[in-house]
Amino acid sequence: MRMSKAVGILLMAGLLAFTPGAFAGSDKTDVNDIGSRKVAHRSIISQEKEIGIGKQYATEIEKQAKIVKDPVVAEYVNRIAQNIARNSDLTIPLTVKVIDSPEINAFALPGGFLFVNTGVLLAADEESQVAGVIAHEIGHVAARHWASQMTKATLLQYATIPLIFVPMTYPVYMGVSSALNFGVPVAFLKFDRNAEAEADFLGLQYMYKAGYDPDSYVSFFSKVIEEERRQPGSAAKIFMDHPPTPDRIVKCEQEIKGILPKREQYLVTTSEFDDVKSRMKTLVALNKKTEKSGPTLKKRAPDESTQGSGGKDSSQDDDKPPVLKRRD
Repeated sequence: MRMSKAVGILLMAGLLAFTPGAFAGSDKTDVNDIGSRKVAHRSIISQEKEIGIGKQYATEIEKQAKIVKDPVVAEYVNRIAQNIARNSDLTIPLTVKVIDSPEINAFALPGGFLFVNTGVLLAADEESQVAGVIAHEIGHVAARHWASQMTKATLLQYATIPLIFVPMTYPVYMGVSSALNFGVPVAFLKFDRNAEAEADFLGLQYMYKAGYDPDSYVSFFSKVIEEERRQPGSAAKIFMDHPPTPDRIVKCEQEIKGILPKREQYLVTTSEFDDVKSRMKTLVALNKKTEKSGPTLKKRAPDESTQGSGGKDSSQDDDKPPVLKRRD
């Protein structure tokens, strides 16, 4: 009994140590120190295991989703993401794929596997809006929100059964619910409001550090709200679980003014963005046309068995009306 209480107290103490504010004590507001800061939350899950789990599910998504194979589109989105990653606190490689889906959504799996829907690029008016969405997801990965969330959930689970302390297995990580119809657990993509706020906070800094206008992220928020009102369901449900509310928008605006030094020039958009967006519209239209076209009937080629004497195709006579011949 004493051992049970001792283990329970130890686990609860560990749980308190992994509260939302419990990450390394470097100054997260100094954008000049980006890259050398420690913003990742504490976790009992190693980064190697986190990468392994993310890779496992990224492979499944690539098998089931419609990944955009066009090299121009894929390279363009990857280049934006890698530029932001270089100007972030990310300490692991970033893998980027584009999914052919009209939903305005992007998500990052544990271990740095990022997926961006074509709906984001088609809805964006400028490159910096796309960069803002990507920067937000990189913020989740840099802070290791998934690993921290799973750690707290696991410790809480163990605290209720302190005598059954066993090593964590994949089922503990995965849960039973899934999202996006790809078999991805909701816990991979759904974070609490504190985590979403921190991803906003870090993402604004990362896109700023990469040279983009951080106000574009806020403008894209407004665009998502407008699009969802005009066409319900245009934004993925998982994305709208923590919607860009007016309070969240105001907070982002305050952070932009409070921690980001003003610059004379920002990268807002490029002609390449317009070219890629136009190219993607064409690709999406072609894909839809291919999907809508049904099976076609092909005329069977005549073979020897259907040909009469003299090599004449007897099938040709089948189309003519019957003729009565005079008997001699």
